[in-house]
Amino acid sequence: MTKLIIQIPCYNEEGSLEVTLSALPRQLRGVDSIEWLVIDDGSQDRTVEVAKAYGVDHIVHFPRNQGLAKAFMAGLETSLKVGADIIVNTDADNQYCADDIPKLIQPIILQQADIVVGARPIWKTTHFSLTKKLLQKLGSWVVRIASNTRIPDAPSGFRAFSQEAALRLNVFNSYTYTLETIIQAGQKGMSIVSVPIRTNPVLRPSRLVKNNTTYVVRSLFTILRIFMLYKPLRFFLILGSVPFSLGVMLGIRWLILLFFYDIGGTHIPSLILTAILILIGFQLWMFGLVADVMAANRRMLEDVQLRMRRLDTNAAKNGDYQVDSTYESANCFSGL
Repeated sequence: MTKLIIQIPCYNEEGSLEVTLSALPRQLRGVDSIEWLVIDDGSQDRTVEVAKAYGVDHIVHFPRNQGLAKAFMAGLETSLKVGADIIVNTDADNQYCADDIPKLIQPIILQQADIVVGARPIWKTTHFSLTKKLLQKLGSWVVRIASNTRIPDAPSGFRAFSQEAALRLNVFNSYTYTLETIIQAGQKGMSIVSVPIRTNPVLRPSRLVKNNTTYVVRSLFTILRIFMLYKPLRFFLILGSVPFSLGVMLGIRWLILLFFYDIGGTHIPSLILTAILILIGFQLWMFGLVADVMAANRRMLEDVQLRMRRLDTNAAKNGDYQVDSTYESANCFSGL
């Protein structure tokens, strides 16, 4: 029996949630049951009341705003606890066309992918400025390089996850999950594909991308952090090679000036700079070795976490597990 959970992170979405929920399906071919999950990220409006009125099956409520990334992960973990086989994440502003959900989950049903990302028609989206379109393309290209995947629209939040993919994912960044999950999936060897999707007219401005410059800077730091987290040795080897190489070149220059050119002086400042650069490069390489050992410990902890999540999921399948009344710093209500 295949269960699909459609999760919607929300923060003060009473104005658009009604439209979003009214478009969601309750029956789909290849799926035995569909349940809806709303993650209320500390909303101060009537978001929860709207969700209850539309028969949302599960509601996770944070007492205060935690950010999109934490809301997304709370949704994944709750979906697993209630026995989800496939999880679809969509936005509460009705940006994505709900009629494309069958297309989104099809590769997972056919066991052709672990994660499916909906690719928006960026160049045909009229409310995107030219600058934003170019930045979207540039950011997606950087993510493809960092993750070794072929996802054309990395910031898209319209996604489907298999149970196995949801079990293995973690999000460390508090800003957004979109880039991190793609890079993480690529680094962990999960199968991730993209399908074209449609978008709906804009109901409200984006709360995540308030300023293009800020979004780009924060996204680049996210990419850098994830690459450093999953490939620490390579990251610090590359980083340390820059000062080390400069130091070696300066050292060669110092030797040439000292032994082959009689221009006076011992060029002590060049020698000191050479030693400093070589020392910095060597220290960065040592940081890489230490970080690589720490990464091995993190992988072991992730294996333990994966086993615990699988136990919870199997218990949910057998009907032996009930969602707790509290979800870390959030409250979770089922059957509403």
